Amino acid sequence: MSSQPDTADERAAGHASPHLDDKERDQASAHSSPRALVIHEIIREEGEAALGRKPLALLWSALAAGLSMGFSFLTEAVLESKSASGHEGVSLTGAAGYCVGFIIVVLGRQQLFTESTLTVLLPVLTRRSLPVAGTALRLWLIVLAANIAGTWCFAGILTLPTSFAHKFAPFLDHLAQAPYESAFFSTTLKAVLAGWLIALMVWLLPSAKSAAVLIVALLTYVVAVCDLSHVIAGSVEAAYAVLRGQAAIQDYSWRFFAPTLLGNVVGGVALVGLLNHASIAPEMTGRD
Repeated sequence: MSSQPDTADERAAGHASPHLDDKERDQASAHSSPRALVIHEIIREEGEAALGRKPLALLWSALAAGLSMGFSFLTEAVLESKSASGHEGVSLTGAAGYCVGFIIVVLGRQQLFTESTLTVLLPVLTRRSLPVAGTALRLWLIVLAANIAGTWCFAGILTLPTSFAHKFAPFLDHLAQAPYESAFFSTTLKAVLAGWLIALMVWLLPSAKSAAVLIVALLTYVVAVCDLSHVIAGSVEAAYAVLRGQAAIQDYSWRFFAPTLLGNVVGGVALVGLLNHASIAPEMTGRD
C-alpha cells in the first residue's frame, strides 16, 4: 500500500512529512495556506449568503457601509491638518486615513459595492443561471444605491455649520477636488486599478487570518497614495464638493461617478473575478 497522501490538500498541509507525528501534522494543517479552490469556495459561499439576504437588510447594511466610508475622507483631512506637508496632494501620512473606512466596513461585515462585484460574481459564474444573474444584478443595484446615499449623508454632516467642520474645512475642501482633477479616460484607468486592488483584497482575506487588518490597511493605503479612484470612498469627497458649491451635480455624475464606476467594475469583475474563477474552473469540473 502506498504511503503517499491522497490529495493535494494533504501534501500542502504537511501530511507527507515522515518527520512529524500526528499532532504535529495537525499543527502543520492549521498553519498551511488554503488552496486557490478553497479560497474561491469561501468567497463564493459569502456571495451565496449575500444573494440570499432580504433586500431591506442589504439596503441597511449598504447604507451603513456608505456612511462608514466617510471616515476615510474625514480621517485623511484630520491627518493632513496635523502634518506639515501643505496642500501638495495627499501626504504619506494623510493617505493612512483612507484605510479607516475600509477597515470599519470589512471587519463590520457591511455591504460594500466593490466587494460585492467579486463575491456575488462567483455564484453567477459557478451556477450559470439567469435567475441567479438577475438576483446578483438586483443586489448590485441596491448596494450601490445605498452606498452612494450613505456617502452623501456623511458629506452632508461635514457641511453642517459646526466648529468641528469649520476647523477642518480647508483640508476637506482641498481633498474634495481630487475626484474632479482627471479626464474621463484617466479616471477610468485609475478606477480599474483601484477595483483590481480592492477585489484582490477580498481574495486575500480568507488566508489572512489574524493579519486581516494589515491586508486591508496595506492595499487601501496603496489605493490612496497612488491617487486611484474608488466609487464609494471617492463619492464622499465628490459629494462634499457639490454640497459646498465647488462642483455641479453634472460634474459628480460624468467626471467622477460614471468613469469610476466603470473602472471599478472592470477591475473587480474582469481582472480578478473572471481570471481567478477561470484558474480554478478545471479543478471544479474535475470534481463533478
